[in-house]
Amino acid sequence: MDKTSGDPLPGAAVYFEGNEDEGTVTDGEGRFSIYLPGTEGTLVVRFLGFQSISRPIKKGSKMDGLQFFLSPEEWMLEEVVVSERSQDHHVVSTEMGKNVISGQELKRIPALFGEVDLLRGIQLLPGVTTAGEGTTGLFVRGGSADQNLIQIDGAPIYNPSHFFGFFSVFNPDALSDVALYKGNIPAEYGGRVSSLVDISLREGNTKKIQGEGGIGSISSRLTVDGPLFSENASFVVSGRRTYADVFLPLSPNEDIHDNQLYFYDLSGKLMWRNGPKNKFTFSTYYGSDFLGLDGQFGLGWNNWINSFNWDRQVNDRNYLDLSAYYSRYEYLISLRDEENGFDWSNHFSETGLKASWTLIPGEKSEVKAGVHGQLYHFAPVDLRGTPESGIEPLDSNPRTGLQFNFFLSGTTEISPRLSVEGGLRFGNYQQIGNGVNYLYDSNDPGGTGLVTDTLEYRLGERMQQYQGWEPRFGARYRIGEGTSIKGGFNRNYQYIQVASNNSAGLPIDRWVPAGRYILPIRGDQVSAGLFQNLNDNRWEVSLEAYYRDFRNIVDLKQGATVLFTDNIETELLTGNGWSYGLEFLLRKNVGKTTGWLSYTWSRVFREIPGINNGRPYPPRFDRPHDLSLVLSHQLSERLSFSGTFIYTTGIAVTFPAGSYLVDNQRVPLYSEQRNSDRFPDYHRMDLSVTLKNKDKGRWWQGSWNFSVYNAYGRKNPFSYDFRTIYNDDITFEPGPGEAATSARPGVVMTYLFGILPSVTYNFKF
Repeated sequence: MDKTSGDPLPGAAVYFEGNEDEGTVTDGEGRFSIYLPGTEGTLVVRFLGFQSISRPIKKGSKMDGLQFFLSPEEWMLEEVVVSERSQDHHVVSTEMGKNVISGQELKRIPALFGEVDLLRGIQLLPGVTTAGEGTTGLFVRGGSADQNLIQIDGAPIYNPSHFFGFFSVFNPDALSDVALYKGNIPAEYGGRVSSLVDISLREGNTKKIQGEGGIGSISSRLTVDGPLFSENASFVVSGRRTYADVFLPLSPNEDIHDNQLYFYDLSGKLMWRNGPKNKFTFSTYYGSDFLGLDGQFGLGWNNWINSFNWDRQVNDRNYLDLSAYYSRYEYLISLRDEENGFDWSNHFSETGLKASWTLIPGEKSEVKAGVHGQLYHFAPVDLRGTPESGIEPLDSNPRTGLQFNFFLSGTTEISPRLSVEGGLRFGNYQQIGNGVNYLYDSNDPGGTGLVTDTLEYRLGERMQQYQGWEPRFGARYRIGEGTSIKGGFNRNYQYIQVASNNSAGLPIDRWVPAGRYILPIRGDQVSAGLFQNLNDNRWEVSLEAYYRDFRNIVDLKQGATVLFTDNIETELLTGNGWSYGLEFLLRKNVGKTTGWLSYTWSRVFREIPGINNGRPYPPRFDRPHDLSLVLSHQLSERLSFSGTFIYTTGIAVTFPAGSYLVDNQRVPLYSEQRNSDRFPDYHRMDLSVTLKNKDKGRWWQGSWNFSVYNAYGRKNPFSYDFRTIYNDDITFEPGPGEAATSARPGVVMTYLFGILPSVTYNFKF
């Protein structure tokens, strides 16, 4: 038996010294029976991983009930690292514009309110910017937030944020890793022109039940996983919820006692292996947010995602992957007002089926081909006025899109120095009925907006069609043992996009499909880079340059409203854009100290007739300089430290050019020059310390995380309010939050966060 646990040791070797060939082994309960070869002998018991036992036995000794306790043998071995990619993958692969962050790396990054956030971690990578403080929207290489394909186990998610963008919807305990593709997106993926964020939920342990979680400042989380009926199947179940609303009734401010403010999410994954060549997985996610103000106003949204995957190994060189998914997003607004009260709700969904086949003809080549079908359904807007309200109901028409994609890609190593990859994706998109197309005066919905006729379509009837080829190409050339240069070209089409005049992104932003008057976006990107590994692959260095061109981007007219109309094309303006930049990344992946330093210089421009007098202008998220430093250090076996520092150019905005009088009130006057001004530069430092509890051999392991967000109290502006302007002079100096500036008393700056400490208790069992 095991001396430590008392468990039986089946299969242990038992023999008398000198008679090994006549020995025996223990059964499932650790029992054995053996004959003494002579008058006496030395009995030996051996078991792998345990110290052997030798005991002299004399003839006539009583053996029945005799017990042997073996102690585990301690082996001091060097660390063995198993990785999904080689240490020099950074240099030898053809991948460009790709960054991978593991779930463990995410947990080491200091967090806002102690809540570890995936998208906030991605924002620290080169080429990724934000629209301002307190947002998780991703703006990748000049693309807007709706131009990123964010998917969980192959299923897209349309609003990846909680709390209006302060947090993302992903529970870090349930994640395996996340890969960000900023360029050279594989041909098997499409539908967005900016980037791909590929997130994998982790599979459960097949040996035993285990769990982990945390109790934080505003939320708690719990994840449990383990085997399901056998070692061939496993499960993971994860949940998270805030409890800010629980404490609102305890506030001394009675005005907020009946307010509601919460989010929660649930996710799960089942895995089953049917033999060594078939694996089936099913993943699901549901998340919900709601903000209610004393029964007078309500805003809520939720995501529901399901995906099924079948991976089959046909033979050593052929693999088949089949997946199906369903993603649904719905949101609502309610307003209780005697004159203008209403209830507004809407939802849309995407259903998809994808099959891909992988062939490995040789050790240095790979070919992949497949098909991908997508069905988009945008439900009619449901707008109803409250009984006492004068608002008329709105009955809009549904919008449906059907898309078929075919893709083929391959990678090969032509020589030890040269590797190439190529891909081609073809997409055919159709807007289909049932639905209507409105015809406008002069065929221009953006003109008078006068409807001259209405065309009605039956279920499944084609209303509009677009199609396009999407070539992808990349190459790598090694110029030394640890150095390579790479280049690539990508073309992507996007057939659905957000109609919003808020670049930061809101839960109620309205997604619209391509149709008679709304063209699909086309994005082309050219990139090149230098990649190098140093100090025996301990350090990775890269320098990448890119140029990206956008066609058929939509923006809203001044004062447009998209929530309360079925003629959304009358509120839109269409134009083009472009961006370019240079990205530097220095990364250390092994050792007690790990992390990365990234710097990006970039510019972004839009040119849309009807905006800025038709001249190019920078969008809000054009931030030429972006610097991020992420460090983690293991001080001891129990104590670790991490910190981040961020510096970026201020967001592009439009300040008043002067003022004018209305009813004896002086109000700001804005020029037609869009985003010609900027907020002050943004910078912030976050710090975190993790202390593990002493390991006393118990089933429960805990740790404490102490973090400080905005450690030196930088007052980064969230907004400016120009309440009074004197002599048309708007010069000002940034002042404290919710207070007039010293230079201009009429200019009020608001900031969101000062020094913000938090404590989280994390545990495993």
